[in-house]
Amino acid sequence: MQLSFPALFTVSPRTEKDSSPNPHFKKPRRRFLRTLFCCFSRNSNSKSTKSSLSNQDGSSSPVSPGTPRYLLDAIRQQDIHKKCMVIDLDETLVHSSFKPISNADFVVPVEIDGTVHQVYVLKRPYVDEFLKRMGELYECVLFTASLAKYADPVADLLDRWGVFRARLFRESCDFHSGNYVKDLNKLGRDLKKIIIVDNSPASYIFHPDNAVPVASWFDDMTDSELLDLIPFFEKLSKVDNIYSVLCNSNHPFHTPNYANNAQSHNNIQVNNHATVMAGS
Repeated sequence: MQLSFPALFTVSPRTEKDSSPNPHFKKPRRRFLRTLFCCFSRNSNSKSTKSSLSNQDGSSSPVSPGTPRYLLDAIRQQDIHKKCMVIDLDETLVHSSFKPISNADFVVPVEIDGTVHQVYVLKRPYVDEFLKRMGELYECVLFTASLAKYADPVADLLDRWGVFRARLFRESCDFHSGNYVKDLNKLGRDLKKIIIVDNSPASYIFHPDNAVPVASWFDDMTDSELLDLIPFFEKLSKVDNIYSVLCNSNHPFHTPNYANNAQSHNNIQVNNHATVMAGS
């Protein structure tokens, strides 16, 4: 039977290289994934009742029709000398599913057409340590292509320290060539002081030189990518211009280099998994 939930949150296509021996997860069927996550349309933007900007305290800043404005309010005094870090949610910090997960960290109720459905959310390893440290170093902004009705309560549970100065949802994205793109020009910050951390290259297609890509995460509890990134971001927070580092092809998270390294890492994981299965 084909279920017909709306695309509340976004996931990256899961391929063989994402295989994991974790018994709590099974590879979703393509039809199920397509129904849940891939039925994107411009119409989903117009149905949202959320403002493009949701502040940390839950208040929203209304946008007057026809009045150009930035997505973020003026920078706070305590963040005046910090760079801005834009952080994605799904497959970057958490993985969510409508299918029950026995070891879920959160279960978020979401109302769909008058019926409440449970969304099971699993936190990526070291996400707490990552968020706490990034909040000390950067002006952190959650920017997700997911709908606010799902992402906002997840952020409430995930961010216990008030790290996110603002939360931006799908309606703040640009719909471009079939993808929801996060236009960093609309933030109201100096581009040479903005970093975007995201698992989806389509999200930062307008600003690839501002990106520090991460591998899509689903269920690998041995993953340490967020922890491994902390020393790099500690150093990056001290430079005057992020392009001096992120546009340097020698740095380990330069987009082409990272893509190659991630592919090699995934291939090793698949080969190791295949070896284990063959010997069982």
